This record gives sequence, C-alpha cells and structure tokens, in this order.
Amino acid sequence: MSARMPLKTSARRGVRVGRRFLRAVLRAAHSRWRRSIRVRVVTTTLLVSGVVVAVLGVFLMQQITNAMLEAKERAALLQLDQGIGVAQGRLAASGSSDPETTNGKLNDIVTMLARRSGPSGLYEVIILDQNDPGSAGFSSNSIKPESVPPRLIEQVDRSFASTPYRTYGRLTYDDGSSMAGLIVGTKLSGYQLYYLFPLTEEQQSLAVVQQTLFGVGAALVLLLAAIASLVTRQVVIPVRLAAQSAERLAAGRLEERMKVRGEDDLARLATSFNDMAANLQEKIVQLEELSNVQRQFVSDVSHELRTPLTTIRIAADVLYEAREAFDPLSSRSAELLQSQLERFEGLLADLLEISRYDAGAATLDAESIDVRELLLRAVGDTEDLAERKGSKIIQQLPGEATMAEVDRRRVERILRNLLVNAIEHGEGKDIIVSVAADRDALAVAVRDHGCGLRPGEAHMVFDRFWRADPARARTTGGTGLGLSISKEDARLHGGWLQAWGEPGQGSQFRLSLPRIAGAELRGSPLPLVPPEVELRRAPYAGLELEADA
Repeated sequence: MSARMPLKTSARRGVRVGRRFLRAVLRAAHSRWRRSIRVRVVTTTLLVSGVVVAVLGVFLMQQITNAMLEAKERAALLQLDQGIGVAQGRLAASGSSDPETTNGKLNDIVTMLARRSGPSGLYEVIILDQNDPGSAGFSSNSIKPESVPPRLIEQVDRSFASTPYRTYGRLTYDDGSSMAGLIVGTKLSGYQLYYLFPLTEEQQSLAVVQQTLFGVGAALVLLLAAIASLVTRQVVIPVRLAAQSAERLAAGRLEERMKVRGEDDLARLATSFNDMAANLQEKIVQLEELSNVQRQFVSDVSHELRTPLTTIRIAADVLYEAREAFDPLSSRSAELLQSQLERFEGLLADLLEISRYDAGAATLDAESIDVRELLLRAVGDTEDLAERKGSKIIQQLPGEATMAEVDRRRVERILRNLLVNAIEHGEGKDIIVSVAADRDALAVAVRDHGCGLRPGEAHMVFDRFWRADPARARTTGGTGLGLSISKEDARLHGGWLQAWGEPGQGSQFRLSLPRIAGAELRGSPLPLVPPEVELRRAPYAGLELEADA
C-alpha cells in the first residue's frame, strides 16, 4: 500500500503538469489567433481547402471505383456469355445419362473454362447441380462452392432461360484464404454456371489511386496555405509597419514616417499616414508654441503685477487702518478694497505656482514630518470658515505619529484646499477628515455630505477653473486653481489625489503619498469610496451575483 501511494501521487502530479501545459499551449494559440491576421487567414485557408479537397477526393474515389466495377461487370458478363455457349455445346455433345460420365464431363467443362482465363487466373468457374442443391458442385483451382452466396443461387434458380445475375462477396479457397470478388451466374441445362472474378488488382489500383489523391490533396492544401501566407504577408507587413509607426507617433515621436513603396493601395495608405503625421506634427508644434506663449504671458503678467500690487497694497493698508475716521460709505469701501486685494494676491500666487509647474521648475523640499501636525494646522486655518458655513470638522486621527518625507508647504496647501472645498460644498453638514498609514504609504481622506458629484465629474474637478455648478456663487473667494495646484503637488510627491462623489451622497477626496520621498506608490491605506456607501451597495451586489448564477 505504501509503495502504491507515491506512484499514484506521481501520476496525479504528471496529469496536473500535462493539463497545465495543455492550457498554456491553448492560451498561447488563442492569443496568437486573436492578435495575428496572418494566422487567422492561413488557418482558415487550411481548414476550408482541406474540407474542399476531402469532399472532392471522396467524390473522385466514388467515381473511379464505380467506373472500375462497371468495367469489371461488363467483362464478367461477356465471359459468362461465352462460357454458357461452350458449356452447353459440350453437354449436348456428350449425350450420356450416366451420372459418373456426366460428372466427369462437368469437371472437364469447369477445367476447360477456367483455363481460358489464362495463366494469371482472372476468374474461377463453379457449376452447381440445380436439381440436387445438397451436392458439392464442381469448381476449378480448389475454390470452394460455398463462395457463391445462397441469395444469388436463389435468384438464378428463379430466373427464366439464361438470364445472368451478379453480386459481390468473399471468395474462399481450400487453403483457408479469401478475397473480395465479383460473382456472376446463370442457368445451364439443369445446372447453374458461375464465374468468380477476384478483385485483387482492382483493390490494388484503388489503393494506389487513393494514396495518390491523398498525397496530391495534402500537397494542394499546403500549397494553398503557402500562397495564402505569402499573399497575406504582402498585406499584413505594411499594415503592421503602419501600426508600429502609429504607436511611435502616439508615443510622441512626431518625426515618425512610413516608407512609401509603389503606387498601390498600401502605398496610398502610407502617403496618407505621412500626410496626417506631418499635419499633426505641425498642429502640435503650433499648439506647443501657443502654450509656451500663454505660459510665458501668464508668468510675465503675474510677475509684472506684483510691483504695482505691492504699491496698491501699501495704500490699501493705510486706508484700511484709518477706516474708522471715514464716513460709513468710505469705511465699507476700504474694507472691500482690502478683501479684494487679498483675493487678487491669492490669484497671483496661484498663477505663479501654475506657471512653475508648466515650466517644470517646481521642486520638492522634502523633510520628515508628522502629517497629523500639518492636518491640525490646516484645520485651524479653516475653522472660522467652517463656523460661518455651519459645518463641523470631525477628525479621525491615528494615536501614534504618522511620519513621512514630504514638502511641508505643499502638503499643508493640499489639505487646506481640500478642507475649503469640502466646506464650500458641504451644505453646512459635518466634514470628516481621516488619516491612515501602512508600511509604505499614508492617506488623508476628506469627506463631505453635500451635493456630491455627477458621473464623470470626479476627473473634471481637478481641471483649471472648472466649477461643478457655474450658476452657483462662490462665497469663499477661491481662484478656481486650488484643486489643480493640489493635484500637481500630489503628483510632485509621486502620490495620488483622487475624488469620488454621487449626487445627494456628498463627495470624498483622498490624498495618498509614499512615506519615503521618491518611492513608488502601489496602494492606499484608505478606500476611495466611503465604507458606508460600500455597505449600502453590498446587498445589491449580492442580488446581482445570485441573478447571474
């Protein structure tokens, strides 16, 4: 028993390895079939041509076989007709009624008729006594009279005059050998005369014809497959080159062009592709130049505005400090001037920051710091705004320090922008801020319960100057660039800034950062979709699974 167990385990292991190998081969073949036009065309050609050649081969074999057997039957009936005349003449000439004399005469007739087939023995002869069905009969060359089927004997017995009948059967000999043969017979003055023709030569001829048809058919199928492969190659290779050129063009290699050979359809395709690539390159260059001009313009204007803005700021500060000595209208004007100057300075600061990102001049000043400290400072900066909006900021922080190598100024700006956005769209409801960390990453999630986001807006919310509801007034004095700058700040850290939202369910923004500067971020410790939303979805997901089952 113990010796059999390793053998069974080894056998099962071998079966599993064989199955895995077979699945791998099938997957590779399926992948090759899906990805290669040439393989599909050649395989289809092989299958279709194989079926056509097989059908034609079967049809030709049937026609050849029928033709050979019909020729054999005509020759057999002619030999039978000649043998009947000879046998009847010999029987009539004998004129004896002695059984022994008659039997000897019948043996002589059988021998004489068989000799007429020549040295190759094209046929054998059998004479049966019609009046004595139990007699052994007379046969040539030790062929057994049992070779004549009983059904044929009955047909000949019921026939009139010398009507010939034929059938196919097995010819057996005294030495035990047998072969397929054609048997023809008719009546002969109280007897039955049968000619038995072996079909050995015909079988050999048909075997040669079958082998020839099979070889020619296989060669024809392979030739058609080779032709299909050659023709497909002439079409697929240019298409493949066009696909590779398109991939390189999509990767940013705008100078990529296809070689034009000849004047056929593929050459026109290459020419059209090159024209498209040239036009695309020209348009992209124009757009890049325009974008550079726009970025340079924004940067220059932002820098140039700082000098007069500083002067205006000094004058506004003087007016703001002396506002109590003014009349109510002038005092209110000084306050409005001060607030709008602050908003204008914020806009200029955001534009300068965006211009740094566009120019690729933004750098990361990373240091190891507790992210909880940055979050508390951001919450402190936005608490007054939350109180005015009627919202309460609920913090869910870990009990231990959450250290990470980050840029203090940029991460604090991200958190402040997320909190201001949540307060602005939270409709006076609670704002929940969660922090979590694992070995490689940390995450901060800001959850509001306001109007939420419509489908597709989770990505658009980070576009510059994008607003979910253009008709809605902005009350916090934002520039429309906060989330865009926050997205760039997160990307500069190698992290993610993602949004989720549903109409009427609020929204959640999640910041995910690697704990070590420069490390690759592979996951986030916090889910993007709030847990309570997932719990509401779970029953419906279960019902869907049951319905699918």
